[in-house]
Amino acid sequence: MHNLFREHNGAFSFAACFLAALALTFQAEPRLFAQEATPSQLKITGLGGGPSLVLYAADHRKMPRKTLTVVNPHEKKTEVYEGVPLADLLQRVGVPQGEKLRGANMACYVVAEAADRYRIVFSLAELDSGFLDSDVIVADTLNGAPLGPNQGPFKIVAPHDKRPARWIRMLTSVTVKAAN
Repeated sequence: MHNLFREHNGAFSFAACFLAALALTFQAEPRLFAQEATPSQLKITGLGGGPSLVLYAADHRKMPRKTLTVVNPHEKKTEVYEGVPLADLLQRVGVPQGEKLRGANMACYVVAEAADRYRIVFSLAELDSGFLDSDVIVADTLNGAPLGPNQGPFKIVAPHDKRPARWIRMLTSVTVKAAN
């Protein structure tokens, strides 16, 4: 790479500098550009930055699914969502569940973030069927069709919440953290 910066009559070649900067950018953050090129993905990160999973819409459709019929409180109409239980996705990144969810793990929580930076929180116990039948899913269809661009490709649906403030649309990441 140093050959790209050779002086030519006392001046650096603009093209050489541009190419070198571009090469350094790709080496430093190769996923940055890939994420912009594939907006239909969801990153799930386990406890303490542990194992993570990048889930694409096509992979999501192949996973065991759950269907929820809910009344959308904003529009006062019945909707049918289909997707993958959030607990199943967390299990894939090693998040403790069932009998393993005890002690210090009871102070763990899940932060879900949308493309517009809207964030919501669930306690880990809220998502564990051993504690509560939450039925929270990461939906990718509404009434049998893929979620529209203002809703998807992924959306959290929390059917037992009295208000849909945690029904996060355009979901991009789910991260598990421990309270300090």
